[in-house]
Amino acid sequence: MRPTPLHWVALLAVAAGVGIASGFVFHRLHRPAARPVAGAAAVLPSLHGQALWKEGTRPAPAIALRDQDGREVSLAALRGHPVLLTFMDSRCKSTCPIEGRQLASVLRTLPTAQRPTLVVVGVNPTGDTAASVKHAMAKWTLAGPWRWHWLMGTRAQLARVWHAYGIEVVPSGIAGDVLTHSLALYLIDARGYERTAYLYPFLPAFVRGDLAKLAEAA
Repeated sequence: MRPTPLHWVALLAVAAGVGIASGFVFHRLHRPAARPVAGAAAVLPSLHGQALWKEGTRPAPAIALRDQDGREVSLAALRGHPVLLTFMDSRCKSTCPIEGRQLASVLRTLPTAQRPTLVVVGVNPTGDTAASVKHAMAKWTLAGPWRWHWLMGTRAQLARVWHAYGIEVVPSGIAGDVLTHSLALYLIDARGYERTAYLYPFLPAFVRGDLAKLAEAA
């Protein structure tokens, strides 16, 4: 395992027997926040992820891939609504189903007007299919009454997106299987800027609250 100097630094911790990355360390490229003046009230961050970016300062790297229905989807075309972006494997039997059900719970408890567009970038280019994706989304209750897209492509196409977002994917060498991959969750505002990012596991209440704030600002 080695740090990758992308716009975060990702460290993979291989979980023996299940092959899922459990660790993620962020490296911010912004200068450190100024220390509070003595006696001044502490200012709490407005959002709650492990990485935070000021409004209008960090454009989300471009993504343009086909989804589970064969439609081309780009982040640029989704502007106007916040986007919840994550990276998953439709054939995962351990961490992805847990994350998927937690995200479903977050989206289900948000008012309809505050729900973002959910974008999942696949990490298993040889294993993800339209059928496996739809099966996983239904099983994880993540295919709810909200806009969602599971983006797929060749390994080369997906690898460009993984690299842009600091995601490490280590194949096992077995067709249709991924040994380990980084687990990360990005919240992108309606203008297409990254605002906060979570490592997994995350606190659903924080994600829910941050999505509500981004929806109100849209």
